[in-house]
Amino acid sequence: MSEPIYLPIILVGGAIILLAIFFHYVPFFLWLSAKVSGVRISLIQLFLMRIRNVPPYTIVPAMIEAHKAGLCNITRDELEAHYMAGGHVEKVVHALVSASKANIELSFQMATGIDLAGRDVFEAVQMSVNPKVIDTPPVTAVAKDGIQLIAKARVTVRANIRQLVGGAGEDTVLARVGEGIVSSIGSSENHKSVLENPDSISKLVLRKGLDAGTAFEILSIDIADIDIGRNIGASLQIDQANADKNIAQAKAEERRAMAVALEQEMKAKAEEARANVIQAEAEVPKAMADAFRSGNLGIMDYYRMKNIQADTIMRESIAHPEHRSPGQEPISNKE
Repeated sequence: MSEPIYLPIILVGGAIILLAIFFHYVPFFLWLSAKVSGVRISLIQLFLMRIRNVPPYTIVPAMIEAHKAGLCNITRDELEAHYMAGGHVEKVVHALVSASKANIELSFQMATGIDLAGRDVFEAVQMSVNPKVIDTPPVTAVAKDGIQLIAKARVTVRANIRQLVGGAGEDTVLARVGEGIVSSIGSSENHKSVLENPDSISKLVLRKGLDAGTAFEILSIDIADIDIGRNIGASLQIDQANADKNIAQAKAEERRAMAVALEQEMKAKAEEARANVIQAEAEVPKAMADAFRSGNLGIMDYYRMKNIQADTIMRESIAHPEHRSPGQEPISNKE
């Protein structure tokens, strides 16, 4: 036998490999599915998608879904361009179909712009149909009577399709609602009025148009719970009283210190004056001796001065017994 026995097997294997390569680059069954669904696309276009690294199994099912939903204005080139720009083709088509069924105006350009901006366009359309409820964190505010109130609210929002690109998100809405609750409670005369009419908070907050510039439309704000906190007014008064007391004590301590310093200064001056008097008294005998020598002081003048001194001492001992010398008897008037 001249022909090798493995030649048929090699031919069959080569044919299988060629068919596998063909069906990989030319998805025949996908083309057949599109043809049956009424979508016009050729095998050459599917082959060129492979060359451009665009997955046909993403583009063709999206075209079939759009065609079945009646969105015949979406072309293959637009879907390919959106995929190559980094967009999510499936989500965009799902969003367009949902918007069409819900009578929501949404063009292909707007949907692709929202998708490329980083937002989930399909979720946004679902939120437009079925509004979303957002629970706010506990918001603490103080009424005019000083009582602290802790409120929780539920905000029902609906996606605003036209504001999705460039509009603020949920965090901004929650921050604005919290600010409105604080302002509403803070303007109340007392906490009892807030507890009696919690809907007044919702009405006041809704009138402020908090959804301006956001990607949402606020439908309602409902107060879920209000708790009473601390008496902030009383605490502030106590703190102020303690501060005033500390200031008064500091001022009293300052005055006491100044008084002590003044007393010490006066004592020092008195000691200095006493020292001066003692020094001056020490000079008296010298002056008297000089007066004796010069003849300005006679012996009778000297005795008269001694009598005056003795009389002065006697009067002081009578007026101030505590100043009497030890062993000195009180002087009494004898008849």
